[in-house]
Amino acid sequence: MTYELYYWTGIQGRGEFVRLALEDAGADYVDVAREQGDAAMKPFLDGRRDEALPFAPPFLKAGHLLIAQTAAILDYLGQHLRLVPEGEARRIYANQLQLTIADLVAEIHDSHHPIAAGLYYHDQKPEAARRAADLRQHRLPKYLDYFERVLGRGDGRHALGSHSYVDLSLFQLLAGLDYAFPRAMARLRTGLPRLGALAAEVAARPRVAAYLASPRRLPFNESGLFRHYPELDDPA
Repeated sequence: MTYELYYWTGIQGRGEFVRLALEDAGADYVDVAREQGDAAMKPFLDGRRDEALPFAPPFLKAGHLLIAQTAAILDYLGQHLRLVPEGEARRIYANQLQLTIADLVAEIHDSHHPIAAGLYYHDQKPEAARRAADLRQHRLPKYLDYFERVLGRGDGRHALGSHSYVDLSLFQLLAGLDYAFPRAMARLRTGLPRLGALAAEVAARPRVAAYLASPRRLPFNESGLFRHYPELDDPA
């Protein structure tokens, strides 16, 4: 099957979690908007297609199925691309972990857009400074310590005891945080040896390494989820 991935051009965003799974599995896929422009998503978002109505990208077309929401897409791909261990309990746990990653991603986004997503960052800088300080001091340690414990409960190297899409998503999460909050992450990483080792192992996987070195891997930038505003990082 050739999968069709739909996500905004110019940014990694939430679509990157899906893209990493497709790349790691060596799946045949088309990054539709990158080839045809963002307008290619409009018929789906406007409800002019017969498939399920997505609220927003990313969404994935797999044969007759249209699947939206990152965690739902990865739950589907995990089963079809062998990116989740066998068994209902493992699949449900993987989805639980992915949803927890999604919760943290939303908090990271809100650190630079705490008032309204429709406003520019520069329209809410004082509020963003307060929100980012709480994220760095309280929320990131809580979430990242949780994922460190998740790895410790397994084999110490994988979230589910063997390679899965959750490992790929944790890699992306750490990569984004390293970009957005380099000083804070330098401090926090000293207490996250398992997560650090997982990120390094994922980056060294042959297909992932080839993807990261290719032009398909867009750089982080200040239009995406993970944005580097030095004033929101730990004090120098």
